[in-house]
Amino acid sequence: MHMFKRLAAAALILTSALPMTAQSEGGLYMSVEAEKKIDKKLSVSLEAATRSRNNFKTMDRWSLDLGAEYKLNKWLKAEAGYMLIDQNNREKINYKTTGAYDTWRPSYWSIKHRVYAGLTGSYKFSNNIKLSLRERWQYTYRPEKTVQRWDFDDEAWEDKVRTGKGKNQLRSRFEIAYDKKRALFTPYANVELYNAWGIEKIRYTVGTDIHLSKQHQLGVFYRFQDMKQVDADEYDPNMHYIGIGYKFKF
Repeated sequence: MHMFKRLAAAALILTSALPMTAQSEGGLYMSVEAEKKIDKKLSVSLEAATRSRNNFKTMDRWSLDLGAEYKLNKWLKAEAGYMLIDQNNREKINYKTTGAYDTWRPSYWSIKHRVYAGLTGSYKFSNNIKLSLRERWQYTYRPEKTVQRWDFDDEAWEDKVRTGKGKNQLRSRFEIAYDKKRALFTPYANVELYNAWGIEKIRYTVGTDIHLSKQHQLGVFYRFQDMKQVDADEYDPNMHYIGIGYKFKF
């Protein structure tokens, strides 16, 4: 019980700095993952996930992630992978300088490709408290796509070409967890920063893994996503996520 009290206190500290904002939405994150241990050091995994927005009413994206992890030593592991993302881009209205409507672009789906690589260093204390720091680089590419938008002056649809675009980001995550073998619950709390020549967003997460058996694992979490750099004419609100996941190890 003492360990759970310490983790609860740590989670409170991590989340006490969360800003209050009226411009926020709720969403649900769901995932299913299969992990295969090749040997004592190498494992591979495949994860399918979906995410909603607009207070759980609109599908935001789905993704398929193929990854691998390799233990370099007791306290350091490396990772690499590829993720296919199908994103539901939000609708957008452009206004004239006079404030009148100019164009309206409905929401639309588009594919993104992401590759990533990272290192995670960790240290476990004798009381089963584990601290870890993960540094992950990712590159996301959005291919060119032609979408339609409504021109209010001409009262007609027109084609708009969104050119291909690539983006590099560094994700830094610090985590504290209760990591005891054969424990039913292993709670954790973490903070993750997205950096691309400046902090773009911060994620605060608290949750627990539930070890049903050696092969079957459930996970639940709450996450607050604090947006830091958003274009003035874009609607990209802060997000509150509830997450549910299932993992099978074989």
